[in-house]
Amino acid sequence: MKSKYVILASALLISLATFAQKDQIKNAEKALKGGDAQGAITILNDAENMVANAKDVEQAQFYFVKGNSYLALADKKVEESKNLSLAADSYKKLIEIEKTSGKQKYSVQAAASITDIKGKLINSAIADTQANKHVEGAKKLYDAYVLDKKDTINLYYAASTAVNSQDFDLALPMYEELKKLNYSGKGTMYTAVNKASGNDDSFANAKERDMAVKLGTHEKPKTEAIPSKRGEIYKNLALILVQKGRTEDAKKAIADARKANPDDTSLILTEANLYLETKDFDMYKKLVGEALEKDPNNADLVFNLGVISAGAKNNADAEKYYLKAIEINPNYTNAYLNLSALKLEAEKPIIDEMNKLGTSAKDMKRYDVLKAQRESVFKGVIPYLKKANELDPKNEDVSKTLLGVYSALEMTAEAKALKAKM
Repeated sequence: MKSKYVILASALLISLATFAQKDQIKNAEKALKGGDAQGAITILNDAENMVANAKDVEQAQFYFVKGNSYLALADKKVEESKNLSLAADSYKKLIEIEKTSGKQKYSVQAAASITDIKGKLINSAIADTQANKHVEGAKKLYDAYVLDKKDTINLYYAASTAVNSQDFDLALPMYEELKKLNYSGKGTMYTAVNKASGNDDSFANAKERDMAVKLGTHEKPKTEAIPSKRGEIYKNLALILVQKGRTEDAKKAIADARKANPDDTSLILTEANLYLETKDFDMYKKLVGEALEKDPNNADLVFNLGVISAGAKNNADAEKYYLKAIEINPNYTNAYLNLSALKLEAEKPIIDEMNKLGTSAKDMKRYDVLKAQRESVFKGVIPYLKKANELDPKNEDVSKTLLGVYSALEMTAEAKALKAKM
């Protein structure tokens, strides 16, 4: 007889616990509706231990209310990133529970909330980077990637943002994950000019863009190839590994990448840059030769060789490659820009010496020589700046630099005409 009483007592305890849990969920819902999201979370946390023994429908309701409570806190900017992630975790648990049980009550709303959270994380990350809070931005972008791992571009942006913050410990695992995924980012961009705003709008595909043009809301459709980002990814991965003293790991990472992507010429440049960083000039020259032999008329390839050479302070080679890129593609804006910047570097030592001169006859004579040299530098750079301005008239840096050159050379008419366009 005693055993029966024990069974009945146990059943009663379970029943009481179930009622208590239901009450706590209802109390949490009431607190949330009253605007006390933190209070709702406190109530639910107290009931957490009983959730595992609850019915599927009650477990789902529990995590639904909890997710909504965390999301409400995030909307109030209370530990926004943390609470967005916690909300997403709750919704994911809910979806998994309902998937297992076969009863869908909250999953559709939860999935919509996860999509909303992903958008909020990305928008918040953009705001962070604009405010130079790159670490915070990188973490939010990574959280957005974790929410939807099919959208790998968020992982790429997270890694790039972490590098911009110089937080290599944060960036390294992200780049290693990109390597594991063999991410390239290669694709096609479909754009058209919005007639109302004058801005370039992007479209998911050519059909959507062409429909917008047909409807008359957009004009000047363009289709552009998005180049592979593997070279940049492996370059940053290698540089981080080198910075951490893991040079052999860096070499292996690039060697593995080249084996997996034999036709990706950007990886040859990355490997060349690594050997340049480690001062293995013979290997560097060999790889540069290999790259040019593989694709001698690739303007992007030749331009990137110029960038690498400029980074190594080998200005003669950099100039040669930039000019070659322009020869291959006369409308290569960045080649004109980089060539201009390269040539303007010659101004700094001239200015430094001019500032040190006194007022003696000898110094004044030397000043005149230096002034002529400076003017020669400016005159030499004008054709490239003018071409860059012609190709990219909206680029304020180009316009301001060209205006500064005109002013220094007292080319008043040219400066006035350029100002009228700005």
